[in-house]
Amino acid sequence: MAEPAGGRAAAGRRGEAAAALYYQKRGCTLLAHNYRTRLGELDLVLLEGGTLVFAEVKTRAVRSSGWGAPGEAVGPNKRRRLLLAARQYLRASPYRELPVRFDVVEVTPAPGGGLLVHCIRGAFEDG
Repeated sequence: MAEPAGGRAAAGRRGEAAAALYYQKRGCTLLAHNYRTRLGELDLVLLEGGTLVFAEVKTRAVRSSGWGAPGEAVGPNKRRRLLLAARQYLRASPYRELPVRFDVVEVTPAPGGGLLVHCIRGAFEDG
């Protein structure tokens, strides 16, 4: 069954755009968006000062307490795939010597419209 134009994929794209803007407003440089590797995809890769940031964006299209916080969707299997994809990114990156941070960004609808962005800095580590 095809997903409607305003469905989950569209909400995910809006969430990723909101997260990228959140970081850019804080002085970060967006290096990659939806960077695909054979091991998985990295939603956002950013440079924040002297730190390379890999951000996993989780978007909820509707406010509902029944689903839990969006970041709860980043469990052990997802974290493992993100770590493997990040390592692959680093192999070809001129930034491979920089410290690395893994963030989870929760994007939810704001009351009255718009989106709320909540960044969990250093949500997990490699190793």
